[in-house]
Amino acid sequence: MRHAGIVGVGMYVPPGTLTNRDLERMVDTSDEWIRQRTGIEERHIADPEVGSSDLAVQAAKAALADAGCGTEDLDLILVATTTPDQPFPTTAVMVQKGLEAWRAGAVDVGATCSGFIYGLSLAGALIEAGRMERVLVIGAETLSRLTNWEDRSTCVLFGDGAGAVVVQAVSEGGLRAFELGADGRGTEFLNAWVGGFKRPVTADLLDSPNRFINMTGREVFKFAVRTMEESVRRVADRAWGSLEMDLLVPHQANARIIEAVGQRLGVADKALINIQRYGNTSAASIPIALTEAKASGRLRPGMRVVLTGFGGGFTYAGAALEWV
Repeated sequence: MRHAGIVGVGMYVPPGTLTNRDLERMVDTSDEWIRQRTGIEERHIADPEVGSSDLAVQAAKAALADAGCGTEDLDLILVATTTPDQPFPTTAVMVQKGLEAWRAGAVDVGATCSGFIYGLSLAGALIEAGRMERVLVIGAETLSRLTNWEDRSTCVLFGDGAGAVVVQAVSEGGLRAFELGADGRGTEFLNAWVGGFKRPVTADLLDSPNRFINMTGREVFKFAVRTMEESVRRVADRAWGSLEMDLLVPHQANARIIEAVGQRLGVADKALINIQRYGNTSAASIPIALTEAKASGRLRPGMRVVLTGFGGGFTYAGAALEWV
């Protein structure tokens, strides 16, 4: 059986930043309160005319350069996003257009913050089955468009950005195990109900809180810690029969969640945290973290790496891989 592996990584965040000090002037909050509860110091915010596809194209170009391949080598583009540019064309098609990757198929993946791992699993399966040779997987978000800037419990959390990876067949290492899951009983705890076609944005609903991200923080925290811990244990066991990993790359939702998961697993020193610079970028957070880990030398060939994420709905996902 041939294995699929990540052979290139890339990221892009918009240049504009919103610091905790900036938020102090917008809502009733403080830098100390935000740091203590989330670990976030600043987040990047896209200009109004910039969409998720624009961020995705830049991250994709960086990943392709890192992999040493061109757009003509791509068979498929998968874009995980909760904030598409428009109902259609899909964000993935807009990315294909931006890259001029005319050979590639293009499709969006909707699994909120777990979306990147969902997309990675699909790419791995297609390559391992011999159906495709090279797939571009992107997580891209402009969550600032879904953020209620008057709600201090949520507006401190989210940022914009994109991360991308190139996946292809590898002779050693690569993707070893996946877990994809969901629990629809969590729909009431993390959602944005208005803006689709069941409840479209009307003049009456334009300023409704339901048009933005709604979150019951305590329930989300409990679900995230429990589910991420259990998922990491399962995928690591399937891949290697133990928790002896070199690096844990979790979805960057909250530093306290990541620390709790790391402590429960006994791998707190191996958990990567970069939320302080970007906030929660949803599906983009894991590929952004992978890109930074590789650039800093924290991620090296042969390392055992576990990815874990959760998102609204609820969804959750895990992956175990050996870095190539």
